[in-house]
Amino acid sequence: MKIMRVYFISFLLLGVLVQLCNGGITSGYLRAADLPDDMPLDSDVFTVPSGPNTPQQVHVTQGNYEGNGVIISWVTPVKPGSNTVRYWKENGKPKSQAEATINTYKFFNYTSGYIHHCIIDDLEFDMKYYYEIGSGKWRRRFWFFTPPKPGPDVPYTFGLIGDLGQTYDSNRTLSHYEMNPGKGQAVLFVGDLSYADRYPFHDNNRWDTWGRFVERNAAYQPWIWTAGNHEIDYVPDIGEIEPFKPYMNRYLTPYKASGSISPLWYSIKRASAYIIVMSCYSSYGIYTPQYKWLEKEFQRVNRTETPWLIVLVHSPFYHSYVHHYMEGETLRVLYEPWFVKYKVDVVFAGHVHAYERSERVSNIAYNLVNGLCEPVPDESAPVYITIGDGGNSEGLLTDMIEPQPSYSAFREPSFGHGLLEIKNRTHAYFSWNRNQDGYSIEADSMLLLNRFWQNTKKRLLDAV
Repeated sequence: MKIMRVYFISFLLLGVLVQLCNGGITSGYLRAADLPDDMPLDSDVFTVPSGPNTPQQVHVTQGNYEGNGVIISWVTPVKPGSNTVRYWKENGKPKSQAEATINTYKFFNYTSGYIHHCIIDDLEFDMKYYYEIGSGKWRRRFWFFTPPKPGPDVPYTFGLIGDLGQTYDSNRTLSHYEMNPGKGQAVLFVGDLSYADRYPFHDNNRWDTWGRFVERNAAYQPWIWTAGNHEIDYVPDIGEIEPFKPYMNRYLTPYKASGSISPLWYSIKRASAYIIVMSCYSSYGIYTPQYKWLEKEFQRVNRTETPWLIVLVHSPFYHSYVHHYMEGETLRVLYEPWFVKYKVDVVFAGHVHAYERSERVSNIAYNLVNGLCEPVPDESAPVYITIGDGGNSEGLLTDMIEPQPSYSAFREPSFGHGLLEIKNRTHAYFSWNRNQDGYSIEADSMLLLNRFWQNTKKRLLDAV
């Protein structure tokens, strides 16, 4: 009888717990709540390359719509120097050349170095290229791989990093990504780069240190940029009234290739993925340029060529942390119906300094009178992944909405990075890798089934 009473009480308690926590999993692993420390200026990761005017802060991004082009960027601190990029295929003898444009900018009491951007187009797909910048004994050599030509069953692996900053934890995140055996081939970066705006007068010297910090990876593989709130740099009190000035001078995007009028929103193809980058901090209401561009953009995606439809946006549509809760609501209300209609596979966001993965849900039925204002399961909806956990100095968010909402599948306030491994047109594998005690630990994962091809397969089966 005692055993039966224990079972009965346990059953009642379990029922109470199920009612209270009707969501997914809240990880029990919690990192220390101390704010991360920025690495000091004499850290080795910020080392200035030897030489009087040697190129530094080298980084690569995609340079055209199809993927067989790159933008190579770098800074020379003292004078313009050489603006020539020499490049060649692996095992190739003749060296091609391309010329970079050069610009500088001023921000309050800071004057930038000479920022070079070189667009190289019409490269061969699926090829390793070497490139050299600088001149004489201070010339520097790097390399990158172009992706395979877009196609439905082309495997490809993306790294996911957001809200990185330049703390000791930022360094752990980048190191773990570089050492991950999954081997990301390009980084999808979901916004908030240097956090220079957290320093007095938005000290732009911290843009320079951040550029040198990420060079070890960004010079060798493309980083696909999304602008976050820490890139706005709008400070009228000190006379800085041009939003995104440092960011847009330093980090170019191939926006014109996709018909966009702004570097802050654009699209690219890469292997079997079609990637749409949105801007939370530009006008996005009905009939704005971004709205009209997105309306056409979703219509022109060819899922038989690039079956994986991915959206990058800084502010999450769905998350369950107290801070920044529902900040993305106006954006969600406007664009979630399109995400469902066009069967977006996954939406990656940052902003919230933690990790969270959603169920496939939508909240598009509400019409003021029907009362249907709660998210519901929807197999046509994307998975929403918040990965603003790169390691920045603002620290982790640990206060969560309780009980855990039903749309939340897994959440954990820890630093880390993600990998999206596209296998073929129907399957992809996502993993989130936590920074734990000096190691990278795969703490959450899921198998993604492609929304378009799952629906196509269902229609074919129904027709039989």
